[in-house]
Amino acid sequence: MPLTFANKVTIGRILLVPFFIATVLYFSPERPYLRWLALVFFLTAVISDVIDGYIARVHHQKTRAGAILDPLADKILLISAFICLYIRRGNWEEIVFPLWFVVAIISRDIILILGAMIIQLVTGKLEMEANRWGKTTAFLQIVCVLGMLLQWSFTRIFWYAALVATVISGVIYIKEGIKLINEHGSSSQ
Repeated sequence: MPLTFANKVTIGRILLVPFFIATVLYFSPERPYLRWLALVFFLTAVISDVIDGYIARVHHQKTRAGAILDPLADKILLISAFICLYIRRGNWEEIVFPLWFVVAIISRDIILILGAMIIQLVTGKLEMEANRWGKTTAFLQIVCVLGMLLQWSFTRIFWYAALVATVISGVIYIKEGIKLINEHGSSSQ
């Protein structure tokens, strides 16, 4: 089956990540334009996520590849953003992500990725939809990254909101994953 347009947009989002990483890691007082370029890459990726989801729903382009690639693209973008912005800490930014925050965000995503792999191995399929808490978490994490890139003085407020949403969504996804595995075990006996 050929790639749908929605899948191509998702792949484009994944391909933006290295450019985002490079601009974040190389911006400095001598090259302040790279911070703005990083912001453009990040916003382009975020907007393309909305666009590919819309296209997939409205034009009936939901595919198995898209169900895997779309959340993977989100994880790659956000994990890269948190790691790179943490690495940059203190170079010339006034507001920096604390280590505890970055570890919490990345730990949840690693747990979810490992959980998805386990579900795939056990059940042979992966059909977990993003829930309200997951979408709220993604939104708050995006706001945190934007706050760091723009050095918003009030961005710390969003750290705590994102942390709470991250923990709640992580617990919900773990419970849903365990339920899927248990249901598969019950149906195969």
